[in-house]
Amino acid sequence: DVQLQASGGGLVQPGGSLRLSCAASGFTFVDYAIGWFRQAPGKEREVVSCISSRGGSLYYSNSVKGRFTISRDNAKNTVYLQMNSLKPEDTATYYCAAVLSPVTLVVDIFRYNYWGQGTLVTVSS
Repeated sequence: DVQLQASGGGLVQPGGSLRLSCAASGFTFVDYAIGWFRQAPGKEREVVSCISSRGGSLYYSNSVKGRFTISRDNAKNTVYLQMNSLKPEDTATYYCAAVLSPVTLVVDIFRYNYWGQGTLVTVSS
C-alpha cells in the first residue's frame, strides 16, 4: 500500500521554526515528485513547496519563499520542509503528497494523487 506519513507539526511562537517530515512507503520513491500543501480553516488547500524526483527542481509559493526550504533524502524515502520565521498566517494543517513524475517538477495540486494524513502547525504567542 502507498503510504505517506507527515509529522513534525506543533505549536510554535511567531518567528520560530519547525521541520516537517514526510515518510513514504509502498512505491518507488525516487520516481515521484513530492509536494507540501496546507489548508487553513475555512480556506482552500494551497501549494506550499514542491520538489522533483531527484531533488534538482524546487518550487516555493510566494508566501513562503525565503523562509521555507524543501529537501529530500531518497535513501530514506523522506521529504523535509524546514520552516523558519514562522508567522501566524502559516497556521494550517500541512499535507505531503506524491505524483509519479520521474523527470519534471509538478506544481499543480490536482495532479497529486497520493496524500498523507496531515500534520497541524499552529503559530501563536
